Amino acid sequence: MSAPSLPRIQHMIGSGIVAAVGVWVTYVSYTATPSEAFLFPRLIATVFVVLALWTFAKACLGWTKVGGGITPTQVKNLAPGLIIALIYIFWAAKGLGFYTATAIAFFILLSLYDPAPHGQLKSWLKRIAITAGFMLVMYGLFAKLLTVYTPREVFF
Repeated sequence: MSAPSLPRIQHMIGSGIVAAVGVWVTYVSYTATPSEAFLFPRLIATVFVVLALWTFAKACLGWTKVGGGITPTQVKNLAPGLIIALIYIFWAAKGLGFYTATAIAFFILLSLYDPAPHGQLKSWLKRIAITAGFMLVMYGLFAKLLTVYTPREVFF
């Protein structure tokens, strides 16, 4: 049996990290209180952890087709978004409140990855409108349709 290729190792590491985070999120959703606030996250987390563990097992067994792996250029392109996501997950959502932090993170990510020119007012107005629309959907989904609790702190 030959040693796994670099792209396969990258796939195993990535899917292993996602599976580990999924197991942790699922554990938290089953042990956190008030339990009624975690009904929807519990359901979604369980489905996602099963899929993540399946993907990790497939990667370890070599059952997945992997491409050429992640290049340094791709890592450089993904790094700002990953950093913003980590700040959002571990600090901003709790510190600023779910809706405020989500709006800020979404707007920053949209501004980073939107190919529209940054020197035109029209593109900034479009980003603001898209962020506002996204936040309306998020609020409608979580607060009105699902009636689940979201982290509340500084703003709302």
